[in-house]
Formats: sequence, C-alpha cells, structure tokens
Amino acid sequence: MATLTKNKKAALGKYNPDNVYSIEDASKIVKQITFTKFDASVDLDIRLGIDPRKANQMVRGTVALPHGIGKTVRVLALVSPDKEAEAKAAGADYVGLDEYVEKIKGGWTDIDVIITMPSVMGKVGALGKVLGPRGLMPNPKSGTVTLEVGKAVTDVKAGKIDFKVDKTGIVHASIGRVSFDAEKIADNAKELLQTIVKLKPTSAKGTYVKSVTLSSTMSPGVIVDVKNMN
Repeated sequence: MATLTKNKKAALGKYNPDNVYSIEDASKIVKQITFTKFDASVDLDIRLGIDPRKANQMVRGTVALPHGIGKTVRVLALVSPDKEAEAKAAGADYVGLDEYVEKIKGGWTDIDVIITMPSVMGKVGALGKVLGPRGLMPNPKSGTVTLEVGKAVTDVKAGKIDFKVDKTGIVHASIGRVSFDAEKIADNAKELLQTIVKLKPTSAKGTYVKSVTLSSTMSPGVIVDVKNMN
C-alpha cells in the first residue's frame, strides 16, 4: 500500500474524500488542503453523460468567469492592418499577421490565446499542425474568429475561457487560483456549471451531469454535490 505523504495526511484530516460537498464548502476545503509554495490553479472536472463521438452530443462553449482566472493571459491578434489599432487598444500583447505566422511556423507558441478574423483564416488555418495540439487554434464557436476583434481581446483578458468535452466525456477547466477567496472560487465554478447545463444536447439521454470534482494543481479532489444540476 502506498505511503501517505505528510501533506496528504494533513489534507485528509480536513475533509472526507468520500463525502459530497456543496460548491461553497468544496471551495473552502480546496484552499485548506493545498500546500504548494506557488499560487496553484483551481480546476473543475465535470463528467457528462454524453457520447462525445456523436456530433450532436458535443459540448463546447465559452464563459466569462466573474472573477477571471487570476492569470495574465497572453493574447496574439492575427489581424489585417486595418484592425491592428483596435487590437492594440484592447490590450493584445502581440499584434500582426505575416510575421507572426512565420514565427509560429518556426515553433513559437509563447501565447495563451489567438484572436483572428474570418478574412485571414486562410493563413491561420495553415498553422493547424502547430496550433491544434496545443489548443491554440482559433475557432468561431469559441469567439476567437470574429470581426469584433477588440471585444474578443477585452473578453479574454477579463477572464473569458473556452471549454470542450474531451473524448472521455469530461470537461476540464481552470477557474481561478488558490489565492482567491472561497466565495470567488465558488462564483466562478457556478458560472461554468450553469453554462454547461444550458448547453445540454437535446439528444443526450439519462443523467447529464454525472459528477463534479474540484481540486487544485496538487491537491486531492473534492466531490461536489450535483443533485440540483440535473
């Protein structure tokens, strides 16, 4: 049997990992059971009762978290010259087109989000092999391919995130930092959960939200009560 670490023992002394908690209590517990020396990310894992192999059961969307994610998001705006000033004014960290396309082809991906526009997707689409595996490929459904470049940049900087169910039927998303107040963690979690519930595919049968777990980067998971989510 594996030996429990000192931190694991301390964590298990503060809650029962087999119990189910409200999102408010889970948020408090995660703060109490995180012992990292850095400001750990707080993550939410939602297991859905869908078949992600079916196109009509894909769950994907965006949500503006009320308290942001506690992280500086590096935004690259790949836009035509007439949109460069708009992107810069909105706070994009990098703005341009051809020079950044070439940099990305060379392996540069020191960014978190790419915002672009329909008219230049021909050039951006050629970067799929580099951007796709890193989750950086812009997509109209996530609001990162748009004519409203300034608004898209502002939203991302303010805490808008995109999420997508994986092939196992789980949505995984970072919703804040351990340094956040428990109330802010709970608010962000509720906003994401409410958005996912609204996106329930009409073809999905049975229980939609099967389980929800809240954790930090290196903490055990805390099971969240889902009885009011279905």
